[in-house]
Amino acid sequence: PDRSVEIGDEIFRVEDWTVHHPTDHDRTIIHGASLSVRAGEVVGIAGLMGAGRTELAMSIFGRSYGSRISGRLYMHGKEITARSVPEAIRNGIAYATEDRKVYGLNLIDDIKRNISAAGLGKLAKRGWVDGGEEHIVAEGYRQSMNIKAPTVDAITGKLSGGNQQKVVLSKWLYSDPEVLILDEPTRGIDVGAKYEIYTIINRLASEGKAIIVISSELPELLGICDRIYALSEGRITGQMPVADATPEALLKLMTLEKQR
Repeated sequence: PDRSVEIGDEIFRVEDWTVHHPTDHDRTIIHGASLSVRAGEVVGIAGLMGAGRTELAMSIFGRSYGSRISGRLYMHGKEITARSVPEAIRNGIAYATEDRKVYGLNLIDDIKRNISAAGLGKLAKRGWVDGGEEHIVAEGYRQSMNIKAPTVDAITGKLSGGNQQKVVLSKWLYSDPEVLILDEPTRGIDVGAKYEIYTIINRLASEGKAIIVISSELPELLGICDRIYALSEGRITGQMPVADATPEALLKLMTLEKQR
């Protein structure tokens, strides 16, 4: 879908980000990566399988991947730390995983519990979760995200792939992120649900969120992004505005290390 682009000031920046393998500490997975994203901007990360896209995203999100991580993170020009997932969430970073069934959702629990999972602190009073408020919050997202379920008490595992993805997005939106990292946001869902996800991304961008999208589908990145970084063998090999980007130009950057 078309959208009117109004890009503001820089919200999030990563500088000289280096990540080593979780167990083989001498093996470097990400080599000195630097990137930025501004308010209202959708930034894509393109790369072949094994380039390190997910590893980069997970390491940024509370160091949930990797070891011997070095580099700097900035939010609104001020350096922040995100040494754990809760700290990353507190600093306004959210990460929607590429594997929603394993890492993104509790499939045997209901919709409302999944939506509130990343923001329980907002619902808790003296250590107890306010069940009534939790239901109201989840129902609001069910309607605004068009989650096709009769009630928020429905079991998440029984939803279609597209509706499960909407639950994942609702969970992270409830945590009030400024930066939303979406890893393969339309993997395994039908065409109609893909269009809805694209519409949601556009709406979030129009609200001033900074969005990073990782996708294996170049047409998807070219269709929804404002700017695209290319990643090859753990190195960012270039970036280009989508107006200048073509599949051929991106593939050249995505295979740059292999050509040397």
